[in-house]
Amino acid sequence: MRQWTGSLLKCTSVSMLGPSDVLIFPIGSHGGSHSVGHGIGHSVSHAGSHAAPHSGGHGHGGSHSSSGGSTLLGYIGIDTIIEQMRKKTMKTGFDFNIMVVGHSGLGKSTLVNTLFKSQVSRRSAGWARDEKIPKTVEIKAVSHVIEEGGVKMKLTVVDTPGFGDQINNDNCWEPISKYINEQYEKFLKEEVNITRKKRIPDTRVHCCLYFISPTGHSLRQLDTEFMKRLSHSVNIIPVIAKADTLTIEERQEFKQRVRKELEMSGIEFYPQKEFDDDMEDKSDNDKIREAMPFAVVGSDKEYQVNGKRVLGRKTAWGIVEVENPNHCEFAQLRDFLIRSHLQDLKEVTHNIHYETYRAKRLNENGGLHPISSHSAHTGNCICVHLQQ
Repeated sequence: MRQWTGSLLKCTSVSMLGPSDVLIFPIGSHGGSHSVGHGIGHSVSHAGSHAAPHSGGHGHGGSHSSSGGSTLLGYIGIDTIIEQMRKKTMKTGFDFNIMVVGHSGLGKSTLVNTLFKSQVSRRSAGWARDEKIPKTVEIKAVSHVIEEGGVKMKLTVVDTPGFGDQINNDNCWEPISKYINEQYEKFLKEEVNITRKKRIPDTRVHCCLYFISPTGHSLRQLDTEFMKRLSHSVNIIPVIAKADTLTIEERQEFKQRVRKELEMSGIEFYPQKEFDDDMEDKSDNDKIREAMPFAVVGSDKEYQVNGKRVLGRKTAWGIVEVENPNHCEFAQLRDFLIRSHLQDLKEVTHNIHYETYRAKRLNENGGLHPISSHSAHTGNCICVHLQQ
């Protein structure tokens, strides 16, 4: 049996080590032992653990690694990784792509503007309000750079004018499904390029807000068909639009009926139960699932209420306050979508929906070619600074 000291190992080829060799490290060389474990693999790390009794490693005051964890002798600075990540994100910013689907007149553009407290919808970026309803479903995307508290977010709002507005709405979800898959394909082609970009442009749809008409009765067949077909390729969040047209009792009954119909149809909306990471996540997400679909009201107009300026809709009976939880569930949707689950929406998109598409495409082996520069997603980019 040969013994190798820590200093000698630095200039010794790994291939010279045999199964009976022992690595000897001087007391205080814990850092060297750690680097060897990572540098030459499991077999050498295993040998090092056997060398500990010979080298007095166990007299280290508990600084050795074990299945029960390690006790640090002093401050290392591991906790600064959070600050490092924050600084990096502050510099680079991040992307968030949201799609809105529903027939015309449900306030999709208004709700998106209300969510981000700025004119971010396609109608706010140059499209005329009196434009005619298209004969087929169109996909229109507009991008904005929103900055708040020094954090920049490139927000892309994808609208689907023409959806559900025809006499015959058969297969009207196909252009939407095609667009979602095209964004996965773009990302995949960038990934498989030999020379990849340092940061791949992300145009994948992270969230799809599906607007349900406030009929008070039941879902339309088109509603269930759309969500059933796309729930496995994108994060669908159903919302009841223009909830101020329903009484509180009607709203609760309609929400319960919608949840029951979705369950009977086998439709999974975000957050899906199987993606809960732990019991804490499950507890939080169960509360959200029980409150969905959120009954919301959108408005970009302000009114004076009790000496305060609030976003709301003025009616003959008074003002419906958008952010008042007693009036609608907009605040719950905003907190859920932006303040607590935005990052998770991106992760589920990448780790679940995109990976499913990627595995399918690679199994098909369709001969992926580098993406051409002219086919990259483009759009109007507008900078919006939010007041704090």
